Amino acid sequence: MNHLVDTNILCRLAEPGHAMHQAALDAVKLLAARGDQLHIVPQNLYEFWVVCTRPVSLNGMGRTAVEALSELRSLKSLFDLLDETPRVFQVWEQLVSTRPVLGRNAHDARLVAAMMVHGLTHILTFNAQDFRGYQGIIAVSPGGILQP
Repeated sequence: MNHLVDTNILCRLAEPGHAMHQAALDAVKLLAARGDQLHIVPQNLYEFWVVCTRPVSLNGMGRTAVEALSELRSLKSLFDLLDETPRVFQVWEQLVSTRPVLGRNAHDARLVAAMMVHGLTHILTFNAQDFRGYQGIIAVSPGGILQP
């Protein structure tokens, strides 16, 4: 099975001291061990950069640009980076014009658009509720994967 890895999973993987780090790591390891393909898209990396370089006082990681670049390279080596195509924007525009997508939810809609373009149906995320209502998209949480 193919999964897009949501940015919140990527952020938790980059923060070993975070309470959700182990769940993110265990879920990624379990999916990889069972042969699932784990993908990211450029949108993930843009979002990751924002969180990674934002000050800790503003709910970021407080990393320097050099540190963020190192993390980005690491993520690109761990996950399959899918291409950004003009079709992603076209699908995103269709999504936001046919449903109420407001504010930062536009980022999630862009991830969904990339999933649709690349034929992905599953997204690994801590925020499954953000992906409800998108036909054909199945949001799975680390807790849901790791529970026996």
